[in-house]
Amino acid sequence: RVALLELMMVKVSVQSSVTSEEMNVFVRHAEFLAVCFQEKCGAVLKLTAAADAEDEEALVTIRLLDVLCEMTSNKRQLEHLQAFPGLLETAVDTLRLTHLAGKQAVNIFTATHAVTGQEEISHPAVGFKSHLIRLIGNLCYKNKENQDKV
Repeated sequence: RVALLELMMVKVSVQSSVTSEEMNVFVRHAEFLAVCFQEKCGAVLKLTAAADAEDEEALVTIRLLDVLCEMTSNKRQLEHLQAFPGLLETAVDTLRLTHLAGKQAVNIFTATHAVTGQEEISHPAVGFKSHLIRLIGNLCYKNKENQDKV
């Protein structure tokens, strides 16, 4: 699943090579990806426990968020996802929970807290909060209703 999401991410991020037909497919599947993210977003919070550092569901959720961020960077997909019920609320709630989890344990969600000394940042959840903020920002872009919700 992670490999498939990475392939989608590459295809979505290279917008110049996406045909109109492929874009329509991405728009149709954006809703499915949003539902999957909404269902699985809590799995990332399990990563705060050291034993769950390789949780497959959490890794899939991280990649889902990356793909949703890329999709909301495209105007055609953005409009569809901005109107998707519950996606914005889920992203905001997940950001709150991630922030609280980072305060209660070692904060693996941000690069500033993940670096100790000279070691390289290798945890898969590093940057998760920034990607949530990017998704929230994209969903609020030129959308007064979503801006008011946040």
